[in-house]
Amino acid sequence: MKTKLTTLVIIALTMVSCNNQKKSTSETENQNVEVATEKSNLYTYTSIENTRWVITKLRGTDMVGPEANGQAIYFVLDAETNRVNGNSGCNTFMGTYTIVEGNQISFSKLGSTQMLCPDSKINESQILNVFENADNFSLSGDKLTLNKAKMAPLAEFKKVEMESTPIVDTRWNLKSIEGQEVPKAENEDGALYFTLNSADNRITGFAGCNSFGGNYTLEADNNINFSGMLSTLKACPNVDFNEAKFLKAFELAKQYTITDNELLLSTSENKTLAVFEMIDMK
Repeated sequence: MKTKLTTLVIIALTMVSCNNQKKSTSETENQNVEVATEKSNLYTYTSIENTRWVITKLRGTDMVGPEANGQAIYFVLDAETNRVNGNSGCNTFMGTYTIVEGNQISFSKLGSTQMLCPDSKINESQILNVFENADNFSLSGDKLTLNKAKMAPLAEFKKVEMESTPIVDTRWNLKSIEGQEVPKAENEDGALYFTLNSADNRITGFAGCNSFGGNYTLEADNNINFSGMLSTLKACPNVDFNEAKFLKAFELAKQYTITDNELLLSTSENKTLAVFEMIDMK
């Protein structure tokens, strides 16, 4: 009798142990699924941020040569600041964005520069309208679509890898312009410089009194083009440097050459416009 009782107790304990093990295994599997889902969502979000997206279709119509003649239509989402910036063909635009679960996305009312571009063949209002109406996105490989509800895509974009090149993401201090040497500033805050940001193809810089910015494109054979250059309009009577000449150099520049830590901007006829020195920002 005692032996039978002991056997029953062992069987009962074994069944409880198996049930607990099954429950633990089931809970672990559920937790793994939740973690995998979170990672999947996180991957989707981060994979569209900090990337340059160039338009390929607008409401089903192919955008032929969207980057021709400096008319690059693209946008970049900055994951750190949740800001969006881009180019609608002539003008640059900027604003903020929000991404939530389920590939839902929304953009704030976008601000835009107001340059007149009579040669532009692109209706920029249609580009901005895409962001105003988009409420979700789809990602498939290197293709991104911005959509409204379940209707046909508002626009399609392709992922563009930014080539690593020494000219970008570097501070270039001005050494000379049109053959005339520029005296070094007493400190870096007063130095004349420019920087090319590879994330959004924007140029920013300082011309001695005013700050400036615009867009740039890099092409094969060290060709470069600047567009949409704008400057603040502060009056600085104590600054004797010709800012207009400095900004004109970017307007005329078509090529660049880097030798060691020195950069030359030149015209298409290889006439040197300005010489810059690389500054280590670390």
